[in-house]
Amino acid sequence: MDVGAFFLGHDRCRFTVWAPLHQQVAVNIISPNGRSLPMQSVGSGYWQVIADGVTSGTQYFYQLDEDLERPDPASQFQPDGVHGPSQVIDHSTFQWSDAQWSNIPLEEFIIYELHTGTFTPEGTFEAIIPRLPELKSLGVNAIELMPVAQFPGNRNWGYDGVYPYAVQNSYGGPEGLKQLVDACHQQGVAIVLDVVYNHFGPEGSYFSDYGPYFTNKYNGIWGSALNFDGAQSYPIRQYFLQNALYWFETYHIDMLRLDATDHIIDLTAKHFLQELAEHVAELSQKQRKFYLVAENDVNDVRLLRPIEAGGYGLDAQWNDGFHHCAHTLLTGEQIGYYQDYGTCAQMAKAIKEGFVFSWDYSPFRERWHGSDSSALPGQQLVVCIQNHDQIGNRMLGDRLTHLVSFDALKLGAAVLLLSPNVPLLFMGEEYGEDAPFLYFVSHTDPNLVEAVRAGRKREFAHFHLEGEYVDPQSEETFHRSQLRWETRHEGKHKVLRDLYQQLIELRRTLPALKKLDKHNLEAIALEDEKLLLLHRWSAESQIFCLLNFSQNDVSFTPKIPKGDWQKRLDSADEAWLGSGAHLPNELVFGQAITIPAVSFALYQAERMS
Repeated sequence: MDVGAFFLGHDRCRFTVWAPLHQQVAVNIISPNGRSLPMQSVGSGYWQVIADGVTSGTQYFYQLDEDLERPDPASQFQPDGVHGPSQVIDHSTFQWSDAQWSNIPLEEFIIYELHTGTFTPEGTFEAIIPRLPELKSLGVNAIELMPVAQFPGNRNWGYDGVYPYAVQNSYGGPEGLKQLVDACHQQGVAIVLDVVYNHFGPEGSYFSDYGPYFTNKYNGIWGSALNFDGAQSYPIRQYFLQNALYWFETYHIDMLRLDATDHIIDLTAKHFLQELAEHVAELSQKQRKFYLVAENDVNDVRLLRPIEAGGYGLDAQWNDGFHHCAHTLLTGEQIGYYQDYGTCAQMAKAIKEGFVFSWDYSPFRERWHGSDSSALPGQQLVVCIQNHDQIGNRMLGDRLTHLVSFDALKLGAAVLLLSPNVPLLFMGEEYGEDAPFLYFVSHTDPNLVEAVRAGRKREFAHFHLEGEYVDPQSEETFHRSQLRWETRHEGKHKVLRDLYQQLIELRRTLPALKKLDKHNLEAIALEDEKLLLLHRWSAESQIFCLLNFSQNDVSFTPKIPKGDWQKRLDSADEAWLGSGAHLPNELVFGQAITIPAVSFALYQAERMS
């Protein structure tokens, strides 16, 4: 059944809740006109009532037997936070203007991940809208919002959300999110929403008071594991399936990023992710294309294989190995899980095949890991050189800006945007943002605050970095993480942004880069020289890129394909604040060249003969 409060118009509302643990359930109307409305059992643990005299904005709790009053598990708005009453929302009043919007082909996505609270000084959905033209001019055509489901307080990454249907009150609530989505679609920008279906946050989680949402069969790393495959698991699966469709239908979201899907434990014959993909595919046939992209640490291609081929049928997944390869080559770090990475050959494999570990032994994990993704088309893997996790899970929240030289930032941009995959930028990356992105929360339970502090210190132990521990509960930690957006047109920041803009433009206009075809591609690693040579081609054109990860200039004779190779972009040029170009404007077969340290150069030729 569709759970939650559904406003029917004419001051009528249908309330439905799954509460199999109770003998009596009622809706307690808090405001206006407080009263209690008994609900009727309608089978399988569901309770329902259609109430008159309920307007949009009505606040309510559910009364469970005689002793418990709790917010709605499927609340669509929590105006006073996770412990307060739920609120009825009339979604029909919003006037959408995106009727002509049909979404963007997956292979054309340029994703920009942002945190609503720190992207602008105001920290709201509405405040993002004036910045959309700037992102559009950069070349971004999709913004990914970190989770917006209601979390405790007003500052949090969002992965502590406890009401998956309720839009965070401090960000602007349901109306603010709709305004942002509508504005994005008017400007040709898609919206990706990060959702968490693997756990609930610890504060404000009253789900156990309603029913067996959790299971003791598995140990969840963020608390009790959700019950996707045990007794009475069907309503729980339906709760999350409906949630996904709710974001697509009610808020016009274009893609869902599914957080940590390897922690959705389901041993039934039809995994929850497959059932989710089936529902979304059915909705896509009726309306327009909607996408599902998974975060999954297992690197399992079954998530992406078609259902008829024994897979789960998701559209794409994150390839963390790509990030780890780029990070270790650029920084030289070998701590934590970075000990598994650090070679140009691995970077070449990430570009050519996808997963770096394709059932290979992982020294960090001390086991074999991953699967072969070489047969997957490039658009099924989302890649990055920075994201919220890889920055925020460092003690100092340091970005690549803090770890590497300006030349290395330019080289990282090339690795990302010249790859045959869907690129993801983390907010501020494009101009070398100086502000850190730290982990922050605003819990109200002192014991929980101390537990979070201790937990973060344990996580940081994987990365033995110098620096003073930063308190996630401190409001200053949040403010330090806000973007210094005004610097994007200053000095090196402007140069780096211009480089990102040009790389994205080349990616969109050169046929050899535009088509995410891993078959028409060669990625060659020269390990001793720390060089990576990338050759991509199509029927119309071809590109050849030299990427030098060494701290030294490297002289060599590249085995380039025959053609009239003209230089299009050289990060060592003085225009890009480089040391001065050493490479010729035209590459000649058999000619020795010298590529400057920590730089890249892109050459273009007509189609291959």
